[in-house]
Parts: sequence; C-alpha cells; structure tokens
Amino acid sequence: MIPLSRHSLSLLLLLGSLWGLSSCNSKEPTSTATEPPVSDNVSQPVQSPDSDWLRLIPPIDCTLGEDCFTMLYVDRDPTPNAVDFGCGRQTYDGHKGTDFAISDEAVMEDGVAVLAAADGTVLRLRDGEIDRRLETAEDIAEVEESGKECGNGMVIDHGDGWETQYCHLKQGSIAVQPGQTIQQGEVLGEVGLSGKTTFPHVHITVRYQGEVIDPFVGVSEETGCNVTRRPLWENTLDYEPTGILRAGFSSEQITLDRLWQGDYKKTSFSGEIPLIFFWIHGYGLLEGDVEHFRLLDPQGTVITDYEQTAASSQKTWANGVGKRDTADRPILSGTWRGEYQLIRDGEVIAELEREIEVR
Repeated sequence: MIPLSRHSLSLLLLLGSLWGLSSCNSKEPTSTATEPPVSDNVSQPVQSPDSDWLRLIPPIDCTLGEDCFTMLYVDRDPTPNAVDFGCGRQTYDGHKGTDFAISDEAVMEDGVAVLAAADGTVLRLRDGEIDRRLETAEDIAEVEESGKECGNGMVIDHGDGWETQYCHLKQGSIAVQPGQTIQQGEVLGEVGLSGKTTFPHVHITVRYQGEVIDPFVGVSEETGCNVTRRPLWENTLDYEPTGILRAGFSSEQITLDRLWQGDYKKTSFSGEIPLIFFWIHGYGLLEGDVEHFRLLDPQGTVITDYEQTAASSQKTWANGVGKRDTADRPILSGTWRGEYQLIRDGEVIAELEREIEVR
C-alpha cells in the first residue's frame, strides 16, 4: 500500500496553492490567522432581484458539476481576510469575480466555448496573449508587470450601468469585435490559460455603475456572507465549495503539474507495470475532512483501506493510494477498482468509483 499524503506533495501543493490567482487582481491569495466561518449550506434568505437588474447565464458551455466547476467566488470580506457568499473559503483576498473552471489543459485544447452571459455590446477586447499555466512567483510577477493579468478577454456593456468582463480566454479564439452587438449565449471565444492564472477557466466580473457585484448576491451595500441574496442568475446555481475535478489510475505516482496538463487518462494498462495507483484531484478541502480510499484487486481482495484526515484546508489538492508490483505480491491481471469517499462532520459529501483493466 502506498498512500500519497498531502505532506509528500508539499512542494507540488506549494505551487498548486498559486492556482487561485485570477484576473484583474493585484494581490496574491494569502493565508490569515483568522479563518472565516465555514458552511456548505447557504441558508441566507433569497429574494427575487429587482426587475431592472441584469439577468445572467453561466459564461461557459458545459454542465456545471460534471464537466466544469464553479471554482472560486467573489471575495465578500473588505478586510484582509477572504470569504465567499456561502461563508466558505473558495475565494481569496480581493477576488473580484467568479471562476468557472474545466478539469485540465487537454480539455481546454479540445475547445470549451465562453458564452455571453447577457445581451450587450462589446466595448473593448484583447487577444494574442499566450496560454500558459503560471507555476512560480517569477511567472506571476512577470504577468503583473505586463499589466495584462486578464489575458485575452473583453468588456461588454449591457446598458443601465451594467458591464461584464471576461478573462483568460484561449489565444486566437476570440470571435467578436469591438462595437459588435451580441446576444445572450453567443460564443465569445474559448476557455484558456492566458494572463494571470494557474488553471484553465473563464473569469467573469460583473459591475454595476463601476462597482463589483457578486452575481450570487446581487446589488447590496452589505458585506460578508450573512446577507439577503438576490442572485443575478436566470436559473439558480448551487453553491459547490467542494468537489472532485477528476479521478483515475496511473502506473506511476502522480504530480499536480501533470494532472493540470491532463495526463493519467489511461483506461487500461498493458504489459507489466511497476505500480497501480488510484488518485483523485479535487477542490475545496477543509481542515478535518476525512478521505477514505479503498483499492481492490481483480479477485475482489481489498489491497488498501486507507483514511487520512486533512490537517489544513486546501483550495485544490490531490491524493491517492497504490500498490507496487513485487515478486511475492504481483499486480494481477484483470479489473481493478478504486473507491473514494470524502467525509465532513460524519457525512459523505463526495464519493466515486473508478475501474481499470490490467492486461
């Protein structure tokens, strides 16, 4: 049994912790001694928005919770702390928008459309910035110095003081022009990795009369998360502060870098392999969460039954268990199965199974 703890991934997660850097914000995410309250149940009262408010659809062509994810939310804490509208940690200090992410760069290369969230007119745009996932502080500083943290993107005027800004689109994908009138749902370009970002996503900032508006809350003078909400979304979007991006098997220990690249997607292994490794890549881990892994061989024998309690919260993380091929306990041919549960306060909040054939 080979548990891959978050401690053994400390260097990778140091780099991975930078993934929350997004567009149009000069500050990096920081840790603070004072943690905001955390809740997965958004219990604040929800009311209908005013009739003249902007009504939005998600700016990405996908199914949320399946092939794309609401990864980061607007920071609602005006102090150096950070809290999202659901009183959770899926934001960082000064984050001015909502990030809709896809699982990896391979999906990005296939093309995922960015959509206009509402009718409007394109005011200005930028294209031509390269797609690259920032991995070091030097990479980040270089983009900040360029003044092009948004990367490829655009600003759309919706009238009556409303604007939306879209960032991190794929180089060369922008499909509109300044002055062009666009309709809600029209393709603006594709999800990319341009500008100040460390994971493929589209960032949308909503502004009303020049002020940033959290689309999950609506126009409000209140700060923090315990406020009455009048969301701008046409259809209710669930609060998903924790989820699994991908899961699968590899014949080697994983790295976070290669996970974001879209590696480890084999559906079978042929020939002799030195290791069979069952992994998950997720977001929104909280201190005290329990991860439960089981790895079963083709005969149904439980090779690994492993639990680990999170020592700290992570906006994104990877973990897994595996078995090495040895002379006395070889990796058997047949169908291997991995089972995973994420448990919070005694309740299973995420679970999955994966299988792979070893020939």
